[in-house]
Amino acid sequence: MATTIEVNKQSVKQLLETGKNQKFVIPEYQRPYAWSDEQIQTLFDDLVEYTENNNESTYFLGTIVSYENDNNEQEIIDGQQRITSLFLLLRALYAKLQSMQETDESKNFKSQIESALWEQDELTAKVDYEKTLIISKVMGDEGNEIFSKILITGKTEEGAKDNYSSNYQLFVELIEKYATVQPELFYWFIRNILNKAILLPITADSQDTALTIFSTLNDRGLALSDADIFKAKIYNHLDGKGKADFIEFWQRLDEEASNANESIQKLFYYYMFYLRAVENDRKTTTPGIRKYYSQNNFERLYQDDVMENLKTILNLWLVVNNRTEIEDEPWSKNIEINQVLDALASYPNEFWK
Repeated sequence: MATTIEVNKQSVKQLLETGKNQKFVIPEYQRPYAWSDEQIQTLFDDLVEYTENNNESTYFLGTIVSYENDNNEQEIIDGQQRITSLFLLLRALYAKLQSMQETDESKNFKSQIESALWEQDELTAKVDYEKTLIISKVMGDEGNEIFSKILITGKTEEGAKDNYSSNYQLFVELIEKYATVQPELFYWFIRNILNKAILLPITADSQDTALTIFSTLNDRGLALSDADIFKAKIYNHLDGKGKADFIEFWQRLDEEASNANESIQKLFYYYMFYLRAVENDRKTTTPGIRKYYSQNNFERLYQDDVMENLKTILNLWLVVNNRTEIEDEPWSKNIEINQVLDALASYPNEFWK
C-alpha cells in the first residue's frame, strides 16, 4: 500500500483550529513536557523582534508531525514541546486580554484565541472553556492534569514548580511587561502569533510512517524508540493498580539498564532472540523489533512475565558489563560462567550478544 503524507503550511491559528474536528493528543509514549525557561524566553524574544521589525513576511516556527489515530485524533509524534508551549502562550495572552479594558481590538483577539484553544458550538460559537483542543496523556506525568487546568482556568497553583506552571507564569510576566512597555505594538504582537507565525504540519497515514518521518527530521536529541511505543502498549493494557506498579517498575528498570551501559530498547532486542529460540524460529534474517512485537496485535508484550523477563535479561548484562554479583542469582557467582562471559565480552564485535 502506498504511503500517504500531507504537508500544508498553516498559521498557528489555522493549525490549532483543526483541533475542533480532530483533537490534538500527546500520546502516552511521548516524553514529559521539558522546555526550559530559556527556550520560552527565546521563543518570546523572537516573536517580539519579528513584530518590532514590522516584518510582513511570515515567521517559521517549525514542523508538527502527526497521524490520525483510531479515535479520530491528531496524535503528535514530533513537535509536542512546541505545540504545548504555543497553547500556554495563547492562554497567557487570553488572560491578559481579559484583564484589559474591552476595545474592538481586544474583543477581536479574544475571539480568535478562543477559536484556537477551546471547543465551540457550531451554530452559536459559544465557547466551552472546559473542553480544550489538546490533551496530554504522557505516561506517569502528573503534569497532564496541570496542563489541562492551566488551559481551563488561566491560573497556576501557588508554589507550583512543574514545567507547565513555570513556563506559563513566565509567559504571563513577559506579556505583562511587553504590553506595558509597547502598548501600541501589543495587538500587532498577538496578530503575528496567530496569523503570521507559520507551522508546517506533516500528517502521515499511520503511526509507522509518522515515526519514520520523525526519525528523519529529528536532530534535536533522543528520537522516540520502539521501547517508547512498547511502554505505551503495555501501559494501556493494564488496570489502574497495574499501571501504577508498571510505571515504577519501568523507571527502575530504565535506571538500572543505564547503569549497566544498556537500555530498555536493547533489552527488548535481546528478549526477541530468546522468544525466537523458544518458538524454534530458525530464520537467518533478523526482524525489526517493532515489526516482531507487533505481530498478532502485540500479544507478546501482553504476557504477564514480560517485565520480569526483561529484568532477568538485564541481570546478565549487569554481570557482564559491571563485573558484579547479584543476590539470589547463584550463577552470577560461578567462576566458570564468569570466565566464559569475560571471554565473550572481549570479542571484537557484538554479534555474540
